[in-house]
This record gives sequence, C-alpha cells and structure tokens, in this order.
Amino acid sequence: MTMWGKWLRRGLICLGGLILAAALGVLALDLPNQPPRFDADAALARGRAFDVRIRRDEWGVPHVTGHRDADVAFGLAFAHSEDDFDTIATTILATRGTLAARDGASGAVTDYLVRLMRIWPAVERDYDRMPADVRAVLEAYADGVNYYGARHPEHVTPGLLPATGRDVAAGFAFKTPFFYGLDKTFTHLLAPSKGAAKPVKTALNPGGVPLGSNGLAVAPSRSADGATRLLVNSHQPYTGPVAWYEAVLESGEGWHVAGGFFPGSPFMLHGHNAHLGWASTVNSPRLADVYRLVTNPADPTQYRLDGAWKTFETGTAKIRVHLWGPFYWTVTKPLKWSVHGPVLETDHGVFAVRYAGHDEGRQALQYYRMDKARSLEEWRAALALQLLPSINDLYADEKGHVGYVYNGQFPDRKPGLDWSGELPGDRSELIWTAYLPFDRIPQVWDPRCGLVFNSNNTPFKATACADDGMKPADYPATLGIQTNMTNRAWRAFENFGGDSHITDESFRRYKFDLTYSEESKEMGIVRTLLALDPGGGPDLIAAQALLRGWDRRMDVHNRAAALVSLVTLPILAADTDSSGPAEGPAALKARLKTAIESLKSHFGRIDPEWGQLNHIRRGKVDLPIDGGADTYRSVWGKPQKDGTLTAVAGDTFIMFVTWDRNGVLRSDSVHQFGSATLDAASPHYADQTPLFVAMKTKPVLFTEAQLAGHVTRDYRP
Repeated sequence: MTMWGKWLRRGLICLGGLILAAALGVLALDLPNQPPRFDADAALARGRAFDVRIRRDEWGVPHVTGHRDADVAFGLAFAHSEDDFDTIATTILATRGTLAARDGASGAVTDYLVRLMRIWPAVERDYDRMPADVRAVLEAYADGVNYYGARHPEHVTPGLLPATGRDVAAGFAFKTPFFYGLDKTFTHLLAPSKGAAKPVKTALNPGGVPLGSNGLAVAPSRSADGATRLLVNSHQPYTGPVAWYEAVLESGEGWHVAGGFFPGSPFMLHGHNAHLGWASTVNSPRLADVYRLVTNPADPTQYRLDGAWKTFETGTAKIRVHLWGPFYWTVTKPLKWSVHGPVLETDHGVFAVRYAGHDEGRQALQYYRMDKARSLEEWRAALALQLLPSINDLYADEKGHVGYVYNGQFPDRKPGLDWSGELPGDRSELIWTAYLPFDRIPQVWDPRCGLVFNSNNTPFKATACADDGMKPADYPATLGIQTNMTNRAWRAFENFGGDSHITDESFRRYKFDLTYSEESKEMGIVRTLLALDPGGGPDLIAAQALLRGWDRRMDVHNRAAALVSLVTLPILAADTDSSGPAEGPAALKARLKTAIESLKSHFGRIDPEWGQLNHIRRGKVDLPIDGGADTYRSVWGKPQKDGTLTAVAGDTFIMFVTWDRNGVLRSDSVHQFGSATLDAASPHYADQTPLFVAMKTKPVLFTEAQLAGHVTRDYRP
C-alpha cells in the first residue's frame, strides 16, 4: 500500500471513529429523556376489572353495553382501537406534546403549541375538580386503550402508553379552541411583514382542509306527519384525529347514545339518546383578541402595562425530536407569557393572545352531561356549564322542542370600544377576565315557524321567518358575531324554509341538494366571469357559453360543474364565507384560463362530466361522486396529478333522526367509508362508500330489539 493509501485509510478510520463517537454521544444525551417502559401486565390486570360486551352489526358498527358507564367507556376505547388505534395514538401524543418523538420535525409545531397554550397546567389543576363519575369514565377509556395496546404491542409506539384519564381530558382542552379558528389567529400573527402567511398546521388537521357543517331541526308544526326531525351533518376531514367514528353505547346507569365520536373521545359529540339529540356546526365569532405589546428597550424581559414595566413569565419548551433509527435530539424553544396570555415575537412586533377556552381543562364534563340529559331542561343546564369555547348546537327532542344555540365562551369585553382589530397591550382594562352568562348568548327556542338551521352562517338567519329569529340589535358589537351566509345556509333557507309541510322524503332530498343559490358567492363569481370581455379568445367564448347555460348543479353528469369547481375551489378553500368578496375580474379571468388549460390537457375538452373529475377513493373503491365545495351535499376534493379531484372532506358521518307524533324514535346513518376507519384489511374499510355515494342510509340499531338478528360478532375484550 502506498503512503497516500495508508494516510487515506487512517483518515477514514479516524472519521469513522468520530462518527461513532458522535452517535454514541447523541444516544447518551438522550438517555434521561427516554420514556419509561410500559407495564403491559398491569394494563391487562386493570382491564379484567371491567365487564363489557361488544357486538358488531353487519356494517361493523360497535354496540357497546355494560353495567356501568365506566364499563362502556372501556369497551368503546377497545372497539375504536381495533378499528383505528394509530389515530387514537396520534391524538394522545399530540395533546401530550410528545408527537415529535414519533413523527420527527413535523410534530414539533403541535408539541410547541401544547406548551405555549399551557394545556397541561390547566388539566392538572382542573382534573380533580371534575366530579368522580366523569373522571371514572375518562380513566376507564384510557384503560381500554392500554388494554388494547397490551394485547397488541406491535402497534404501540415507545412512550405512548400508559394513557391516562388526564390524557383524555387534555385532548378536549387542546382541540376545542381550534374549531373556532385559533390556528388562523396564530397564522396571521406569524406572517412575515413581507410575503404570504404560512398556515400554522397541527396534527389535528394536518391537511388544512376546510371545516364546516350542516345542522337542522324541524318541529312537528312544520312536518306533514307531525314528526320532529333532526339532521346531524358535520363536515370533517375524512381521516385523522377529528374524523368521525360511529358507535352505539348503552349502560345500566342510563348512558344510552348513538352518534359520532372522535378518536380519543369517550363521549358522543353529536347524535342522539332515547329522548333528545343535537347536531353541531362550527361557528366563528371573535373569541380571540390580539394585543400589541410595548417592550422595554433597556430590558426585553419586560413589557409595559398601565404605565409601569412588568416582567414576562418565561419558560422553555423541551421537545424531543426523532431523527432516525434510535436517534433523538431534544430541541429547546423559549416560551413567554404576559398577563394577557401566550406571547409571540415576530418580525413586525411582539403580540399576546387572549382566547376563549384558555386556562380550562374541564370540557369533558359538559359533553358527558349533554350525553346523559333526558330533557330540554337538563340539556340546557349542561350547556350552561359553559366549558366549551365554541360550536353551534341544533337541538330536537321527543316532546317536539327544537332550538338553536350559537354556543361559545363570549368574552365580557369593555363596551364602547372597537375590538375588531389589534388592541393596545398596555391597558389592563382591555384584558377581559370573564365570559357572558349562558342566557345572554344568541339562541332561539321553539320558533313559531318550526325550523332552525345553521350551515356555518350568521345566527341572525337561523329560522324560516324573520320575526322568530335573533336580531343584531339584541347583542352588543363586542361579541363579534359573524354576519356571513354560506351557499349551504341559503339553500337551507330556500329548501327547508320554503316548505311548510316537510315529509320524510323531502327532508332527505333537501339534505342531498346539489345546487348553488343565486345568492351565493359561487354564483357571484360566475356572474363576474360572464361579464368578462373574452377578447376574441375562442376558449373563453366557449367557456362563457358553457357557464351561461349552467343549471347551477353539481351532479356527476353535469358538463359545466368541472369548470366552475376549478375556478371557485381555491377561493372557497381560502375563505368559505359565501357572502365575502371574491377576487377581482383580472384574477378570476386568470383562474378561468388556468382551469380551461387543465381540463383540455387532462380530458381533451372544457366540458367533461363532473363525475370524470370528482371521485371518492378508498382502497380499491374508486367512484364518481355528486356534490361540490359548499353545496349542501358537501364534497371537498383535493387536486390530483391526473386532473381529477379526490374527496377528502365535507359530508362524512350523517344521521337522520326522527321522533314521530307519538314520540317513537327512528334514526338512520351513513359514513363515508365504514367503521374500520384505518384498518385496510377489514371488510368495513369502505363498505359504506357505495351507500354514501348513492346518497342513501342504513338503520341505526339503537335498541336491543332493533339489534336482534343483525349481530355478526359478539365478544368481551
């Protein structure tokens, strides 16, 4: 070997030694941060204390029964884990602030927000303040997850288990503020002074798909047959931590519900019990305030308040990030709070955020009380706990009562001031400390016209007749109540509101409406496109002719729907407020040209049938689907490289609930995929998709008599 060869060999050996030493050093540094070992034997022993029975019907829907509510919560957790353990695990890790240890850098934002929002101090303080029956259910649910993990260790990520009741409570505390748009507040603040804002994405909705919903209740006075009807129609991502899971629960302690559950939730979040039901929709009043802080030029650890300097409260977020293989690295990020709330330091200033739901860890209590309410009075008492920061509720019951609550923790702000923009952070009088009482928030009960509805629109258009609804003058401007209308809201008003004798058939037909209202933002865009000067371009002339003859429908055979969707979808995805301004003529003309080019490139024409583009895909199932963004039959598609759209959100779990004139309950449902929300090997991975595409439903087997003869699997975990 030459001298150069020997030197090269020695150099490589030294380099290898350095790399090995560095790797061993990284491993050694991480030793104190490694999670404790999960005691599977202890989890199995705890599980044997529960007496629960799970029966699966033909669609795989679990019917969970037990003597105690705790038995049922344990069984629900086990059944849901069978179908979607990985998503439950994601929810636990995210709300614990340890997601990056599994997912690497992509989980770090979520982990940081958990610490910045002080989720765990609130949960630790509030957990023991909740009644014992609530804590028993939360802990039993955690035990069900642990029991499944102990029996299936191959699915368990190190550090995930054991789950605790506090983990379940923290899930509610972390998720709920994002439903009214707290993530958008953070995005706005973190936007650079020059350039576009990069959305703050969390593990709760990593795809950033729009969240919406329809909810509607019809009183006996508006039904042709004297029935009370409820539509449960939340619009969620098809998969992930806020995707719906269907179950029926019944305990010997009176907990008997059917409806939708999120991964990590023991409680039915909307659906019905034997006596009443409700649908939930997202609302977006102004529930967060942003304060511009003045920091001390001589001491950046201080900010000005009421003419004096006050010291920030500080901390450090230690986030363990998975690198590769056995290697992890703990990243430290500074945390800062003022008396207002979390503080964000940006290139255009230092800001604090105060928001509804901050410093609250008891949300689970309200959902549990809603589930077990047996009358309107008990259900309203549950809402009056005011532990949930937002969400509309549409209510109906066996007695024929219907109602709508624009629910939220509305800050009791100082009157006479403009709260709509950025606030000065040096005035303590602007730091609200309480919420308005429940009886002062917008709501309407048993309106004369017998109809209440919401589709993420203003509460001031919630009934079929103006004199029954809420009026802006009745509420202070400090509440920041939204004033918008969506297309879905217009269609609810036009269809359900235009029919004074609603039948079962018309109720379902209106639900699957495929039409855009003339009042909608979508049609405003189309009218702008029709008014454009085509400039002699044959494609633009042809496109305008196509749009001029469009019947405003989004059915699979429609030949104008594709062009409309490609122009409007990006606008609606950025802002689903159908009453808000659209883009100007020049921008819309550019979008129209882009849509024309895409259609011609992929389909050879500007007017392919809508079903050629709009698909729902799940495993081996690939079907064209009616509906579009912001139609009442809501389907949000994600563009694909081949020019098609794959449905990823919109209509998901749907329920039709009816109490006849004698108070007899009947309900039907459908899920966009099936009960096996993650298990691709299950026969229930996509078995409901053809039913969903056909806009049909299956019976909810709520009682023992209804379930009899439909059980395909009967077991005790």
